Amino acid sequence: MAWWGWLLDLSGVVLLLLLAYGAALILRRRVIARHGGTFELSHRLRDDVPGRGWVLGLGRYSGERLEWFRIFTLWPRPNAAWNRDELSYDGRREPLGAEQMSLYPDHVVIRCTSSTGLVELAMSESSLTGFQAWLEARPPGTDWNQ
Repeated sequence: MAWWGWLLDLSGVVLLLLLAYGAALILRRRVIARHGGTFELSHRLRDDVPGRGWVLGLGRYSGERLEWFRIFTLWPRPNAAWNRDELSYDGRREPLGAEQMSLYPDHVVIRCTSSTGLVELAMSESSLTGFQAWLEARPPGTDWNQ
């Protein structure tokens, strides 16, 4: 077989793999969203360089936890999770500089504190309203003075 035949076969295999990966991402997102309560949520993993370290993802409310899934991975489990009683909202701001290119359009950056430290998330205005309502809807008997 000529070299161009091998190249054509290799191109076909790569194309099929890319199509399979895309289909698997769509299926994964549907499975995650099946239980409802999902929204576009970006998480800042590193804050050593200003405006950098953001990773796009999906958020899902699962009982007393907010789960975060990376958008471009096939891993079925959440990459991070925060319990409602360990998370407190500290404010919001508009994306600055390079953050505007790293995040979804019209998202705002929020700062939260958790038992592990500072957590920065980015979400839409309507998702922020839902997030604040979820935080405030703690079960009866919760100590609100924490």
